Amino acid sequence: MTESINSSKPIDTITLPWASDFHCHLRQGAMMETVTPMVEQGGVRTVLAMPNLTPPLTTAQMAYDYGKILQQLAPKVKFILTLYLNPDLTPEEISKAAKMGITAVKMYPSGVTTNSDWGVVDLKMYYKTFHAMQENNMVLCLHGECPSDAEKGICILNAEEKFLDTLRELHKDFPRLRIVLEHATTKAAVECVKSLGETVGCTITAHHLFITVDDWAGQPHHFCKPVAKFPDDRKALREVVMSGHHRFFLGSDSAPHPRKAKQGEKPAAGVFTTPILIPLLATLFEKLGCLDKLEAFVSTYGREFYQLPAANSNTAEGSITLVRTANSVPAAYNVAGSDVDGDTVVPFISGQELAWQIKAD
Repeated sequence: MTESINSSKPIDTITLPWASDFHCHLRQGAMMETVTPMVEQGGVRTVLAMPNLTPPLTTAQMAYDYGKILQQLAPKVKFILTLYLNPDLTPEEISKAAKMGITAVKMYPSGVTTNSDWGVVDLKMYYKTFHAMQENNMVLCLHGECPSDAEKGICILNAEEKFLDTLRELHKDFPRLRIVLEHATTKAAVECVKSLGETVGCTITAHHLFITVDDWAGQPHHFCKPVAKFPDDRKALREVVMSGHHRFFLGSDSAPHPRKAKQGEKPAAGVFTTPILIPLLATLFEKLGCLDKLEAFVSTYGREFYQLPAANSNTAEGSITLVRTANSVPAAYNVAGSDVDGDTVVPFISGQELAWQIKAD
């Protein structure tokens, strides 16, 4: 930091190592070409890229090839690649993926979110795969929700809490397997992760630190999966971030969709924060009185969990400097490409003003 953010006087600049985002959707086609260069614009140079494409990234070669495309679009960004958990993901394919530098496998319960129709119905059938992941030091990323089922009393408001017994069982059965409960939204999830061992981490999004159920009901651009929950749940997310707990770290779950997909009869699930991510978080952390926790949340804890080299402002990767100045969030960004010609993607809190922006080089 350029100034002590624990001091009583207001500060005007903050210097951080480039941030790491351990959950981001970069899509494919024109949307990928539009949003991937925005990763660095938002203050991030390490990003975990999600595999729920069409078709999903189900083999090591598919993930590797996707990574090469992303690298061409954003040469300075380090892309951490993931595989989509599916019945063909054998222990042999896991070993191959590990040798090719692929870090993680993503589990989507069937039908819970965008492009999850290929997702998991019964986790027990993947235990050999999980064992291979444990032996190859890979990370299991969980979309931690049960599919909605009225007969079982499960809906989008309690689907995460209903999933937590599964997380506890996985950790018990595979104690050395690093597991990330992604995009936590509930007090129950926070308490569950805190109660488990050092091999269980948790990502928290920027938007879930801002909104509750009232903010997405009737507002499609705030609608995501898992949905934001109740004020007490948001309070729990904020409190664990303010406490500086080392197993809770940034995973934006930034998930762009064309405006027409968000504003149709059945809005697509996803909130887009990529180009404003670190100024957005700095604005909130200052409001919460915990700017001193920002660097660890966005640059340190996630890298430690994923066993990456420490981020350091003095290394070749360098740093970013945030300056206190009015920063208006655009109403929308144009999506390049003929297949969505003239369409736009609307960012989170579009049209509103942030207190911080990244200083240009």
